[in-house]
Amino acid sequence: MSDLPAWIRAARDHWRWRGADRPPFAATPAAGQESVWDYPRPPRIVADTREVVVLWGDRVVVRTRGALRVLETSHPPSFYLPLRDVAQRYLERAAGGSTCEWKGPAQYWSLRDGDDRLDSVGWSYPEPMAGAEALATCISFYPSALTCLVDGERARAQAGGFYGGWITSELVGPFKGEPGSGGW
Repeated sequence: MSDLPAWIRAARDHWRWRGADRPPFAATPAAGQESVWDYPRPPRIVADTREVVVLWGDRVVVRTRGALRVLETSHPPSFYLPLRDVAQRYLERAAGGSTCEWKGPAQYWSLRDGDDRLDSVGWSYPEPMAGAEALATCISFYPSALTCLVDGERARAQAGGFYGGWITSELVGPFKGEPGSGGW
């Protein structure tokens, strides 16, 4: 970690909650549920073999059983989907980017079909940082803009606009992005 730029070390160091203990304001999960407060920082990447489908209206953007879930303290998981399972004809590189202190530089993606366009609805990490290498050939999509299904259940969007977590019934929060969550 010492070879990381100072700004990345500072960004990583400022997080109080890292999954080692659940804060008193966190909901207690019922049987079959997960608390996002039990997820670690740095995030853990886990394979998920449930069927994940992303729809843009009636267009199937992706259908896969090869998803990766990124589990990070206080966040509902983002589902990263193999690019090989994405309908490439809809993907178009979008302007801009950002950097995650855990995953590295992100690029953004739009969807386009003829004159229909949905701007910056996906992101990927083509050159991820150490620990996130599994994401190099994957893309994630915002469930606020698309219909994102996990084994038939429609995922709800994580609050805040910037975040791309997929909230399903198996999760309890509260979730990063909600009002007052800036320091989580």
